[in-house]
Amino acid sequence: MSSRVSVDLEKAEEEEVEEEDEESVNPTEVKMSQIVMPCHSNHRQELSVGQLLKWIDSSACLSAERHAGCPCVTASMDDIHFEHTISVGQVVNIKAKVNRAFNTSMEVGVQVSCEDLFLDRHWRVCHAYATFVTQHIYLHLSQVILKPILPHTEKEQVEYSVAAERRRVRMLHDDIIKDLRSHGSVLQGRFDAHCCSNAVAAEKTKVESVELVLPPHANHQVNTFGGQIMAWMVNVATIAASRLSRAHPTLRTIDMFTFRGPSQVGDRLLLRAIVNNAFKNSMEVGVRAEAYHEEGPNRHINSAFMIFEVLDDHRKLCTLPRIRPEPLEGGRRFQEAIARKKIRLDRKYIISCKQGEVPLSVPWDPRNQVTELLSISWEVLSLFPFIPMRSWLFTVIICSQVRLYTMEQKSTLSFRVESEVDVPAHRAFDLLAELSNRPGWDTHYQKCELIHRVDDDDFLYRVVTPSGEGHLQDFILLASKRKPCGSGDPYVIALRSVSLPTHPPTEEYNRGEVLCAGFTILKTKNNMSLVS
Repeated sequence: MSSRVSVDLEKAEEEEVEEEDEESVNPTEVKMSQIVMPCHSNHRQELSVGQLLKWIDSSACLSAERHAGCPCVTASMDDIHFEHTISVGQVVNIKAKVNRAFNTSMEVGVQVSCEDLFLDRHWRVCHAYATFVTQHIYLHLSQVILKPILPHTEKEQVEYSVAAERRRVRMLHDDIIKDLRSHGSVLQGRFDAHCCSNAVAAEKTKVESVELVLPPHANHQVNTFGGQIMAWMVNVATIAASRLSRAHPTLRTIDMFTFRGPSQVGDRLLLRAIVNNAFKNSMEVGVRAEAYHEEGPNRHINSAFMIFEVLDDHRKLCTLPRIRPEPLEGGRRFQEAIARKKIRLDRKYIISCKQGEVPLSVPWDPRNQVTELLSISWEVLSLFPFIPMRSWLFTVIICSQVRLYTMEQKSTLSFRVESEVDVPAHRAFDLLAELSNRPGWDTHYQKCELIHRVDDDDFLYRVVTPSGEGHLQDFILLASKRKPCGSGDPYVIALRSVSLPTHPPTEEYNRGEVLCAGFTILKTKNNMSLVS
């Protein structure tokens, strides 16, 4: 076992111990443990991803139904990145629970870990977020209003609040792909036939397969089990990836996908796969699933995009051959694959990195909605991990109603000032969120200029502040405001620095930068609010 994996195992064990400390009874939590048998494995004697997806979907569905009290179906699944493989004889531990219920849908978080029974080791495999809706067919209702989730721990409260921002990202995902395709950043990735004469024709990677849905493939609602559909899609995608690489590929990531409709026992599922694009060490395979019944028309059930890698005998990444796309539609898929790769890289760069690894100012391109969306989401989500108070060290009482807390993590020192004020929460939110009015009542804001209105809740400002000894400092800030989605949610005002080509640093002002700052405002008793 490599030293990197050993470190990961030790880190995962520490994380699990911390989780056990705050564990409480959650009525929606479902646990599943499965020992990996040879029938679950691939040629490497490792658990097949298709089988793992079945278990993930089953656990998440049971958790959703426990909360809803009625049958539920999978509506969508967020990106899944598989960090480690699982071998025959090891145990898969899955824990699923509902993070938040909206009016008619709910987000279920799923944690997958692996256990080695002989070494007494545990490590994380992946973390998934699935969206479920109630199955209306059995209830004869136009819609079902779900009861709200009541968080029991600080960690559950964070997940509850962050779920609203993740939902916002899901709703904008398709628009981002279209936006990227329409701009030059993606068009630059067009296939160049002159420099890649030895590229493999995409037609050679095509796979088409038909599956008959039998009773064992159906769930307890007589619909085709969502996990089974995903497993069939992984199968054809793996074949397509193998045809390009002439090797056994490893599935590393599945992009966000949405189920467009159900299928039932007796349906024929037509599965098509093709390699959309090949990069240096990875390739994207697109899969489309359609259902038909006897002489009926084909129904589009699902589309998914899967990222494969090829490893050599030393577990090192292999260089892949280039792909030559098909005419017309192949060119579109080729470009969209580049767009999706950009989204994954931007998400990893902005959202997934630890705060100490992220630059203070994220480059902002008004033509690039990917950077915009991910920058906004990152800054809003960055405030939520600060909510659990046990991480903060109480430092001093500034006055009778103002408290100062500090938190030190490696090279980062964070400050939190908290005060209960005799102002309604919505009023405090309006005052603090409108930066253009701040110079009128806040001496730290000498000037505030609105540069760009991204949407109704997100804005770009240039703020000028005094910095001592007569010098002035300016900031280019992305300001995002979020109203509560439900009771218990705070109002959020998040600020972070971005860099704009139209507003470079000047000699007149010292350019300041903010990694993450802002306000959370909670409604308290007697129409007061707690401002942090």
